[in-house]
Amino acid sequence: MRMDTVNQAAAGRPRRIVIVGGGYAGFYTARKLEKYLRRSEAVVTVVDPLPYMTYQPFLPEVVAGSVEARHAVVSLRRHLRRTHVVSGAATSIDHANRTVRVHLIGGGETALEYDEVVVTTGSITRTFPVPGIPDEAIGLKRIEEAVAIRDTMLTSLDIAADLPSGPDRERLLTVTVVGGGFAGVEGFGELLGLARAVARRRYGIARDELRFHLVEAADRILPEVTPEVSAWVTRKLRAKGAHVHLGTTATSIYDSVVELASGESFESGLVIWATGITATPVIANRTDLPTTARGFIEVRSDLQVGTEAGPVAGAWAAGDAAAVPDLVVGGTAVAPPNAQHAVRQAKRLAKNITASLRGRRTRPYQHADLGVIATLGLGWGVFQSGPFLIKGFPAWLLHRAYHVMVIPTWERKLRVLSVWLLAALLGRDIVSLRSVQQPGYGFRHEGQVWFPDARRQSVEAAVVETTAPVESGIHGD
Repeated sequence: MRMDTVNQAAAGRPRRIVIVGGGYAGFYTARKLEKYLRRSEAVVTVVDPLPYMTYQPFLPEVVAGSVEARHAVVSLRRHLRRTHVVSGAATSIDHANRTVRVHLIGGGETALEYDEVVVTTGSITRTFPVPGIPDEAIGLKRIEEAVAIRDTMLTSLDIAADLPSGPDRERLLTVTVVGGGFAGVEGFGELLGLARAVARRRYGIARDELRFHLVEAADRILPEVTPEVSAWVTRKLRAKGAHVHLGTTATSIYDSVVELASGESFESGLVIWATGITATPVIANRTDLPTTARGFIEVRSDLQVGTEAGPVAGAWAAGDAAAVPDLVVGGTAVAPPNAQHAVRQAKRLAKNITASLRGRRTRPYQHADLGVIATLGLGWGVFQSGPFLIKGFPAWLLHRAYHVMVIPTWERKLRVLSVWLLAALLGRDIVSLRSVQQPGYGFRHEGQVWFPDARRQSVEAAVVETTAPVESGIHGD
């Protein structure tokens, strides 16, 4: 048995385990630790600024309105019954002094002392020095972004339906997604499917008025699948009227104008940035734990921080924040940063932490990739595992079946299933709630015409001044 474990037991105090990050890896690690460890053995704390874990594979379906936003997140406090949840953002990890400093969302800071730290901070959207990104684009990694994308698209259709043909209408009906990986292509396919399904029937807008642009720097989209499958998806998207720009990048996004390295430019009312992920800055810049050149935590095969030559006692990491050796591929390969690996790493991590605390041997994380699966719009998708390939409607059904099984808790599974069944009977719900982004507007401008903040549409001047009063007044009662 390890000496520090003996000393801790002699002190009669449970081990203090702090999990930094409440995403896939953090949530599942805490949940499994609750199952494996007795109350007398450990006190587990999760630190995250958000009160929920986002099930990211459902973000494209949230964009399309196929899954309710609240059903794609899992409450930390409700489903982690024995875990203390701290609502704040970790600003530094001082492992030498076993302390995590946290900026609380309610204001102020606190320091959490620990015996074991688990780094599961995930990743952030990768950006490049392209002018206009912060002001013009929306990411596709958080539930709030998925909701904003859907509401922006539907609001654009609402406004465009009442405008005459011209630049303002064309801009509103143009959508651009930058990034041809799985996140970008899934979001692009779902949003294109939503727009095509409702444009004519609900808004009187012809499908050929919709302009959807997918921009990818590589010579093909979906690098995770074979070139043949990538080409098939590209053909399907183009057959639906999409413009797929390959081998080029966005060089500027300013005042709703997207400029490409190829020399093309066009106005776009909605720009989505989905160019991949990178390490959370706090990991690379505010910790004394070893990191790779790209800013990810260095871990051994058993998910303990360090290298095979020497572990860092009391430190563990998993998920997108960690460079986990891929024992299946071998060599210097690391496990792909996706939900499939994060969930399985968390389960192994919880078992290894439990084994370590009890003086037992830890085991390496080893998982053969099950393949890749994506939904590309309502009713069609793609699944590939080695030479095995499923395309179209069967792949879409498989995607839904797989993810409803994988999303944590029976409560969430039932909620998602109920929405899918109702949608099959009643059709899509196409109500935009863009107004919730300005909840105080009604108090400040009672009796006035209300328009949502439309910095991506820029059409107020073509319609009416946003603060122009009307005689009868318009209320949302």
